[in-house]
Amino acid sequence: LILAIFICSIGGTFQYGFNISVMTSPSQFIKELVNKSCVERFDRILMDWEVSLIWSFTVSVFCIGGLLGSLIASSISSRFGRKRCLLLNNFWAILGAILMILSRTANSFEMIMVGRFLYGINAGIGLSAQAMYLTESAPKNLRAMVGVTIATALAIGKFCGQLLGIRELLGTEKSWPWLLGFNGFTALFQLCTLPLLPESPRFLLLERGDLQASEKAFRKLWGKKDHSKEVVEMLEEKAALQSIRSCSVLELFQNRTVRWQLLSIVIVFTSLQLCGINAVYFYSFDVFRAAGIQEHRLAYAALGTGLCELTTSIACSMIIESMGKKDLMFRGYIGMAASLGLLSVTVYFQKTVWWLPYCSMVLVFVFIFFFSSGPAATTIPLPGEILTQSFKSAGYTVGCTVNWTCLFVLGSLFPILVEHLGNFCFLIFLAVCLVCGFHVRFNMPETKDRTALEISAEFDRMHAKDKTSQKKNSSKICEIKAQETKL
Repeated sequence: LILAIFICSIGGTFQYGFNISVMTSPSQFIKELVNKSCVERFDRILMDWEVSLIWSFTVSVFCIGGLLGSLIASSISSRFGRKRCLLLNNFWAILGAILMILSRTANSFEMIMVGRFLYGINAGIGLSAQAMYLTESAPKNLRAMVGVTIATALAIGKFCGQLLGIRELLGTEKSWPWLLGFNGFTALFQLCTLPLLPESPRFLLLERGDLQASEKAFRKLWGKKDHSKEVVEMLEEKAALQSIRSCSVLELFQNRTVRWQLLSIVIVFTSLQLCGINAVYFYSFDVFRAAGIQEHRLAYAALGTGLCELTTSIACSMIIESMGKKDLMFRGYIGMAASLGLLSVTVYFQKTVWWLPYCSMVLVFVFIFFFSSGPAATTIPLPGEILTQSFKSAGYTVGCTVNWTCLFVLGSLFPILVEHLGNFCFLIFLAVCLVCGFHVRFNMPETKDRTALEISAEFDRMHAKDKTSQKKNSSKICEIKAQETKL
C-alpha cells in the first residue's frame, strides 16, 4: 500500500503541484523567447502588453487542459479501470515534456503553450484517477490518512517546482527547458513501476464483479491482513445498489437522493481555489520585502512557504485518523478566515508600524498551516468517501471540473481584483472561507470509519424535513444492517 501511494502520487497530484509553481522561475526567459521568435519570424518587437497577454495565456492554458482532463477522466477510469487510466495518462506528460525540452531549440513559444495544455490534461486525469485508486485501495481505518497523501504529493510537487527553479539548479537561461520538461521523467517513472500494482479491489468487485481478482488485489496491497470485513461491506454495497452501472454526470445531477452530497462537493471544491491561498502566495513577496528580505533572496523565502505546506501536510496525515476529517476541515476554514482578517489589517498598516511586516510574515505561514492541515488535506478524496460506487466517477468529474474552472477564473480575475481592491481582496476570500466552514459544520457528517452507505444514510438523517422522512431513513439503516447480517 505504501508503494501504491508513492507510485500513484509521483504521476498524479505531484504533476499538478509541480506545474502550479514551476512557471515562476523561467518566466523572464520565456518572455525573451516570445520576443526573439517574433523578431525572427515577423521582424517585429512586441509591446509589453502583447508579451504579457501571451504569457498569461501560456500559464492559464494549463487550466483549460486540466478542465478537459477532468471531464474525460470519469469515462476512461470506468471503462479501462483506475490503474490502466493512470498508465495511459502518462503519455500526455511525456509528449508535453518533449515539446518543452525542444522549444528553445526550435525557437517556438507555441510549443510551450501546447506542452502546458498537455500537462493540464495529464493533471486533470491524474487528479481524479489517483484519488479513486488510493481511496478504493485503502483499508477503512487508514482511508483518511491515505487521502491526505494526495494533498501531500501536491505539496511536494509545489516545493520541487520552487526548489528546482532556483539559480543554483535548473533556473538558468541554459537549463530552463529541462526544468519545464521534468514532468516527463516522473511520468516515465510511473509508466515503468505502475504495472507492479494490482487494479483497485473495489473496482474489480463492484464494477467488474470479479471477487477472486478483488481478493488477490487485497492480499497484494495489504499483505496477510484479514480483509474479509471489507469484502462483506463491498458485497453489502453491491447488493444495495442492485448491480447499478456507473452513473453519468447528468444522472448524478438528476438524482435527488444524493443532492446534499453533490452540493457539498461543489462547495468544498469551489472553496479550495477561492479560499485565498493563491492571494496569500502572491502577496507573500510584498510581505517578505517589507520585512527586509533582499530581492535576490525572495525565491529562497518562497521555499519556506512551500516547505511549511509540505511539513504541515505530512504532520496532518499522522493526526487525521484521531481527529476526523470534518473537524479538520471546519477548523481549517475558520482559522484561514481569521488569518485573512488579521492579514488585511497588518498589510494595510505595515508602512506605519515597524513591527507589523513581521506580523504579516507570521500570518502568511499561519494561513498556509491552516490550509494544508484542513482543506488541502481533506477535499480531494471527499467524493470517493461520501458517494457510493456507482456515483464516484461522476462525483470526481464534478469536483475536479469545479476545481479547474475556479482556478482558471481566479487566474483571469485576480490581477483585476488586486488592481482595484489591493489587499482588501482578502475580505472576499474570507467570506468564502466562512461560508464553506459553516456548511461543513452544519450540513456534512463525519466520514471517519464509515462506509459510503452509512454516510449516505447520515446525510439523509441530517437533512430530513419531517418525521416521515426520518422514519424512512431509520428503515433504510435497518435494511442495511439486515443485509449485512444476511451476507
